[in-house]
Amino acid sequence: MTGDNRSPMELHRDPLEPAGRRLLLYLRGLPLSEVRRLETAAEIIGDLEEHPPQPGIPPEVEAMQRLREQAGINGAFGFPAAVPPLTRGAMKPEEMDRRPWLNASGRLLQSVWRRLGGETQIFSPPKHRRRRHPRTANHFYNRPWSRIASFRRLILALFVLLPSLLAGPLFASLLPNKGGTLLELVLVLVFTLLFAWISVGFWTAMLGFLTLAKRYDRILATRAQNGQKTSPIRNGVRTAILFPVCNENMDRVCAGIAATCRSLERTGQQGAFDLFILSDTADPDAWVEEEIAWHHLRQQIGRAIPIFYRRRRINQKRKSGNVADFCRRFGRRYTYMVVMDADSIMSGETLVRMVAIMEGQRRIGILQTAPNLAGRETLLARLQQFCNRAYGPMFAAGLHSLQLGDAQFWGHNAIIRIRPFMRHCGLMRLPGKAPLGGDILSHDFVESALMRRAGWGVWLAFELPGSYEEPPPTLLAELKRDRRWCTGNLQHLRLLFTRGLFPTHRFLFLNGAMSYISAFLWFLLLLLSTLEAILIAVSKPSYFPPTRSLFPQWPVWDPYLPLLLLAATATLLFLPKIFSAFLILFKGNAREFGGLFPLFLSIFFEVLISTLLAPIRMMFHTKFVFFTLLGRQSGWGKQQRDDLGTSWWEAFRFHGAATLFALLWGGVLYFLNPAFLLWISPIVGSLLLSIPLSVWTSRASLGCLCRRLGLFLTPEEIDPPQELRDTAVLEKLFTQSPSPFELHKGEGFIKAVLHPAVHALHLELLDRQTLSWNSRRWESGGPLLEKALADGPERLAARDRKQFLYDPALLKELHRRLWLLPNRDLKIKWGLKQL
Repeated sequence: MTGDNRSPMELHRDPLEPAGRRLLLYLRGLPLSEVRRLETAAEIIGDLEEHPPQPGIPPEVEAMQRLREQAGINGAFGFPAAVPPLTRGAMKPEEMDRRPWLNASGRLLQSVWRRLGGETQIFSPPKHRRRRHPRTANHFYNRPWSRIASFRRLILALFVLLPSLLAGPLFASLLPNKGGTLLELVLVLVFTLLFAWISVGFWTAMLGFLTLAKRYDRILATRAQNGQKTSPIRNGVRTAILFPVCNENMDRVCAGIAATCRSLERTGQQGAFDLFILSDTADPDAWVEEEIAWHHLRQQIGRAIPIFYRRRRINQKRKSGNVADFCRRFGRRYTYMVVMDADSIMSGETLVRMVAIMEGQRRIGILQTAPNLAGRETLLARLQQFCNRAYGPMFAAGLHSLQLGDAQFWGHNAIIRIRPFMRHCGLMRLPGKAPLGGDILSHDFVESALMRRAGWGVWLAFELPGSYEEPPPTLLAELKRDRRWCTGNLQHLRLLFTRGLFPTHRFLFLNGAMSYISAFLWFLLLLLSTLEAILIAVSKPSYFPPTRSLFPQWPVWDPYLPLLLLAATATLLFLPKIFSAFLILFKGNAREFGGLFPLFLSIFFEVLISTLLAPIRMMFHTKFVFFTLLGRQSGWGKQQRDDLGTSWWEAFRFHGAATLFALLWGGVLYFLNPAFLLWISPIVGSLLLSIPLSVWTSRASLGCLCRRLGLFLTPEEIDPPQELRDTAVLEKLFTQSPSPFELHKGEGFIKAVLHPAVHALHLELLDRQTLSWNSRRWESGGPLLEKALADGPERLAARDRKQFLYDPALLKELHRRLWLLPNRDLKIKWGLKQL
């Protein structure tokens, strides 16, 4: 039998060590000085030595009970206000009449009825329709830029329609029956539509090339007025910067916000801005993590710029509803709002200049910037960042030259005049079931159309620098985002005939839908061409016409016509990229892309990889359009913004069906018409390689290798702006910040229950309308409380955790009783390993 060598004093104090550890652990979560914490713990431990707990009560439980009996021990945390005082305003949904032909025919029928002597009212137009402001036509139809824009759009229409009408018959001449059968007629029609579609992009890029090459554009929203560099900002003009979030990685979000705030401080104009984090997060753990991140962000930034946080209980209308909720609650406090995305970054100079532009141009309702893509390292992300910086400026300049004051709002990185936005841009729910009914998903295009209908300009400030966002890091992340966009853009087809919309925005609605319908048409063209090739292979050729003829009609094949058509299509697709490279050289910016040789090598590999990925995107976009028309809804979950990559199993799940389809497609053509298989081999081959392409393009290692080889470099990598450097440093800082009680990130609910400071912070941020603890609430909360104490958080569903987080009294009671549990239960069930 082994003897105990400890002293009598050690034997006496051993039972109190767990009590001391628990006391110090809890006290470190309170706003007390270290001296006060040690004095309090020593006082309670001394009291336990003099007055031991009753038999059966662990010392640590008794210590916590005596700690709570001390008056004022919790202190005052002094949390800042989460939101400013309410200044409620109205933002009613705008009526959007989608059947003007019905009202027009009704009015005609009513007039005819009265001429025939009828006195009854057989048709009454809707009383709630808003008429356009009478100043709208006078202000906008007579503006010089509107006449210039109309002329440019007319020229564009001619340049698109005339070649397309020539390409259609040329394509028909290549078919066996010269377009005489129904199948070939459909083929010609689809080809003509696709040729016109790619022609729009080509001529838009060419117009952008001319705009940037001449180095001067007299119609710019950002051009100074009366020779002033910037218009002065009036006293009392305040701007809110909005960051809507939903189940985001808050370390990256807060890093971007902090970098934006620091840049704004360097301008000295930070006093005119407030910043809001508007949350639609539904996950209870992510909800608490957002609150902790907001508190750390406030500590990091200080009081230079007020940073507010609000989380909606009901996620209604998604992001547009989140922004509308802000407008109704706080919109009257501000003149402008800058709407950002969760991954957006903007320089302080750009923010100040945007406000100055809005002050100088009082008829602009929305000013949209052209964000630069930056910040990700995967191969696909680097490819998109390079395309954005190499080709994007030319396309953006072309869009501006065509649209002028009829531009689009892209949903983020834009400044909005709040008063007309609240008055005219409330979104209604579309009648019918989702996905084509219900909430409008792609709200930004609709809001810009409504703003324009009300008489306010919407401009694209393509030349403004200092606006950034991140691209999707993987192909699957991009496609998941595209499915939401596809559904929203197809909804716009229901709004094409809305009364009062300008023709430009009707075309933009159609253009947005064509971004995905074109993939469906491309797939249809390939499918019908394959069917035509199979029919030619299996049918017996006939060289004699139905009428009597002495000589056969041999088929004549002109090899130059298909090559001409192929060359024309390739020119429309690839010539803008060559012009973009020439523009970079002309302006002397090749060094910003690593030099002349790396620039052209990057363009070559970008064309190669994009050509391989295009059929994969076509298949998915076709499926999205098909499923949307069938009524299949798309989710709106958490977006992937990190560089973790795609696993082989995940790629197989998403691309396996397309691979099998390509295998069958190629196999059938190989046995029936091998010659046609050679023509479409790039498409079939890309689909067969879809799984490895999806995996390889998601690898950050390949992206870093391309960086070392000098490929796909961008100006933000050659000379990173201060905002991006700050974001990278701050993201590491927030990621490496200690977590309360060393709990893992993502265990927000446990932190809100156990940690005193997080617990108090969450209670502070709850709405005042929360129900108090009473017998009626106890009936549902009491059993849930006992379940949490007995089984721990693992047995609590997300709905149960939300009930705790929504009810302050229930949460307080759980917090109090948890700290009275034995150490063993807190370690095993609640993960508190520091005890």
